[in-house]
Amino acid sequence: MQPLKVAFIKANWHSEIVSQALSGFEQELESRGTPYEIKTWDVPGAFEMPLLAQRLAQTGKFDAVVCAALVVDGGIYRHDFVAQAVVTGLMQAQLTTNVPIFSVSLTPHNFQPAPEFIDFYTEHFVKKGKEAARAVSQIHAIAL
Repeated sequence: MQPLKVAFIKANWHSEIVSQALSGFEQELESRGTPYEIKTWDVPGAFEMPLLAQRLAQTGKFDAVVCAALVVDGGIYRHDFVAQAVVTGLMQAQLTTNVPIFSVSLTPHNFQPAPEFIDFYTEHFVKKGKEAARAVSQIHAIAL
């Protein structure tokens, strides 16, 4: 069986939290016994993910691209525009390249840099990473 080849892009805003999506993703694939190869890229923020996702998908080297970010409400509603632009950009990249692109991006309205929020979202990104791994596996199985 050929290994699943995945490009994993992580936004660096709140990287200690966002990186947990990759941990959950790998945990899920390992628990399923799915052979995989993951290459990771870090970008400054969520807004930079769609272009890199499209470029990586265009190489033909990956079965899927996964993007993870935490877009928080800073009180000026910028997060709404960023989140919408990211989702639209990722969808467009997917449709343009014919490579599945998955978003593990959360946009909480009540995030604060306090332990209870950090702990909650850290755990939530592990969960979302596992969900993404299941989705990638499912789409990959259908494509074969």
